[in-house]
Amino acid sequence: MMLKHLLSHDLPRSRWLAALLVVIFLGLLLVPFVMPGSRSLNVAAKILIFIVLVASYDLLLGYTGIVSFAHTMFFGIGAYGIAIASARMGASWSALAVGAGAALLLSMLLSLLIGLFSLRVKAIYYAMITLAVAAAFQTLASQLSHFTGGEDGMSFRVPESLTPSFEPLQSPLFGVTVDGRLITYYLVFAAAAALVLLMLRIVNSPFGRVLLAIRENDFRAEAIGYRTVVYRTLSNVMSALFATLAGCLLALWLRYNGPDTSLSFEIMLDILLIVVIGGMGTIYGAVIGSVLFVLAQNYLQDLMRAASGTFEGLGLISELVSADRWLLWLGVLFVLCVYHFPSGIVGKLRQSSQAPAAVPPAAPPQGQPQAAAAR
Repeated sequence: MMLKHLLSHDLPRSRWLAALLVVIFLGLLLVPFVMPGSRSLNVAAKILIFIVLVASYDLLLGYTGIVSFAHTMFFGIGAYGIAIASARMGASWSALAVGAGAALLLSMLLSLLIGLFSLRVKAIYYAMITLAVAAAFQTLASQLSHFTGGEDGMSFRVPESLTPSFEPLQSPLFGVTVDGRLITYYLVFAAAAALVLLMLRIVNSPFGRVLLAIRENDFRAEAIGYRTVVYRTLSNVMSALFATLAGCLLALWLRYNGPDTSLSFEIMLDILLIVVIGGMGTIYGAVIGSVLFVLAQNYLQDLMRAASGTFEGLGLISELVSADRWLLWLGVLFVLCVYHFPSGIVGKLRQSSQAPAAVPPAAPPQGQPQAAAAR
């Protein structure tokens, strides 16, 4: 009952999906102890940040049906807010609070303006407007070098309790040294879990049901009394705020931010791909898709390098399985995934678990022989 309450009565509705979510949760929770090392910790932190970022975009695309290319702009605002405030105010918790607050305020104002002035146009026109705004913001961040660090970005310090040199325990815990880096990871983990649960609460509220109605048929939603522009604008604002918080987590973990780190259009393409692979309009799809994408992005090249020795000297085959071709095979994997799971992995798992069972043959009427009923 407690789990059902935390998930806002939106249970996975599939045993395989529930098992995957439990494995992912426990894996991300225990990865510092099961797979100690800076690389595995960095991959796990990136997964957590992408889960929040992709789920926030799913709130916009999957639940409201709005295609926006400005999502990385809000992601970058959150990261720059933490970076600029920490660089100018010093390494303190107050700097983090001011940076996050200023970033949230700016994102709220920009998303509100974009929503009010652009959401009245339809489909591709709105997407093009958001693309232009995102490109303009990225150019601005690159050129204001005295304020944002320009193309080189900016590094900054975090509070002492979040630095690797901070070790509150004298002896290791289960063989792992507890330091500020580990504390930062679990801070990111707790924040990501809380934000995903909050988004689940939103999409399963009456407000979320209205968003689904607008996605399915905005004319009908308008006809029964809902002001679709207002609801679309609110969805745009909330999605932007969650993306901003994901950017804050990114900057806090990396202790650095630059245009390519948080504002790159490649990140926007990654978000779209993960949403489609995981399953739009589920939130759970952001979890499954982010894990698969980030793991493939970080470990597929290593797997291919390990397997390339088997095909050495086979000409074209050895060239195709070379570790340098990992992006090619990453694309092939995702094309196959989209082809075989058109409704996303979560949608496929839910459909398979809800497949109707075979209907047993009707029993013959009383007094009628079984053979006659068979005829």
